[in-house]
Amino acid sequence: MAPSLPFADLPRVRCHVLICPDKFKGTLTALQAARAIARGWHRVRPRDTLDLLPISDGGDGFGEVCGHLLGAQTRHASTIDAAGRPCRVRWWWVPSRNLALVESARAIGLARLPPGRFHPFELDTSGLGALLRRVARSGASRVLLGLGGSATNDGGFGLGRALGWRFYDRRGRELLRWTELSRLARVEPPPCPALFRSLTAAVDVTNPLLGPRGATRIYGPQKGLRPEDFPLAERCLRRLATVMEEFWRRPLANQPGAGAAGGLGFGVLAFARGRLVPGFAWVARHARLWQRLRAADLVITGEGGLDRSSLMGKGVGQIALACRRRRVPCLALVGRLTPWPDLSEWFRRTYALTSAFDEVRAQTRAAEALAELAERAARDWSVDLVSNPPAETRKRADS
Repeated sequence: MAPSLPFADLPRVRCHVLICPDKFKGTLTALQAARAIARGWHRVRPRDTLDLLPISDGGDGFGEVCGHLLGAQTRHASTIDAAGRPCRVRWWWVPSRNLALVESARAIGLARLPPGRFHPFELDTSGLGALLRRVARSGASRVLLGLGGSATNDGGFGLGRALGWRFYDRRGRELLRWTELSRLARVEPPPCPALFRSLTAAVDVTNPLLGPRGATRIYGPQKGLRPEDFPLAERCLRRLATVMEEFWRRPLANQPGAGAAGGLGFGVLAFARGRLVPGFAWVARHARLWQRLRAADLVITGEGGLDRSSLMGKGVGQIALACRRRRVPCLALVGRLTPWPDLSEWFRRTYALTSAFDEVRAQTRAAEALAELAERAARDWSVDLVSNPPAETRKRADS
């Protein structure tokens, strides 16, 4: 049992705290979340060393996180959204690497569209292709593209058309909508070579394009596809995959991540001569995450919604796994928590905005609420330290 001490005496042990949240979708970027957690923690434990490392696994917010890591310049370009409406989007430029950072959700993201107004059969990825062409004209020879958060399920058909590919049926008629792809007979590649010397797409899932774990059945419903839409969508994407694999004479549809962003992962492979990489692994490597984790006495992570699926390759789950292997305590500060039986084996403690505050405040004043949640976590951690301080923090106490 911990000794009864005045609270003022509890925070005397100094800790090295790694703060590495993902985005809180719809309310806070990963960087905003990290800063909010740091503010709240510092109010209670001002002597701790706080190392802020916002993370992303390739979905929404990937561009901002990578731009922050690489010291990128912010640029803007005009394109169209998934419904073909004009929009202006942000991308990032790293001159020293001749590298452009592009986030697909900025152009064709679900968050750009009014809920329920458009059916996925009306949407495509051509806006992303137009954005990449503008990035190429700016002089970039290398691109890192974050996939995730898209409103589309077209297998990259719109991307291909925007990059100059043409699609024809057996009568030689050009196909202009992805829902016509069941009639696809042949493709015609663009006359110009690839836009970039290299294009790497960061994915946050490993799903293939087709089948029970494919883009349509797993992610289609959250974009508005109904079960009765599945047969047509699957038929069109299957035909697209067959023709493109015959064209390139190699398998594409079953590559891990081909089903990302409604099959946009497949589109990157088929039409942009790109490659797919796990988004979190890219961020972890360039942020020196594992070295920074070794220096930490405590890790704080978080995201908008934490449930068991967070352990399946997502950034927060990867952080928790790394902490578990290294026996570093890990706290999770999240928007909404759906508990599961072995939750406590992954996180020392979990805190949820929706449990601590009313939903309106958790949504509209998320940064302030998250900072207050971090204060609570810091007080709990201070109490924990009295009975069980980490070995390294014992050496630093009052030194």
